[in-house]
Amino acid sequence: MYPAVKEVLPHDDYTLTVVFDNGETGVLDVKPMLDFGVFQVLKDYDTFMHVAFDTIEWECGVDLDPEFVYAKCMSPVTA
Repeated sequence: MYPAVKEVLPHDDYTLTVVFDNGETGVLDVKPMLDFGVFQVLKDYDTFMHVAFDTIEWECGVDLDPEFVYAKCMSPVTA
C-alpha cells in the first residue's frame, strides 16, 4: 500500500513538494514529462492542481499514479 498525497506545493522550476499522509515529504520533478502527450499542458504555470483520490490532479484532467508519485519523490536524486 502506498501513502496518499495530502498536500502539493508547486515551484517555478516545475518541481512539486509533496506531503504524504505517513508524514514523509519529497520533491517530484515534473520537467521530464513536459514534452509528452497530455503533460504538455502542464508547461502553463497557471494550470491549477489539487489533491484528488490520493494523488495530484490538474484541472485539465491530467493526474499521476499515486504509486509513481511516491516512488519518484522517495528515490534518491542522481546527477
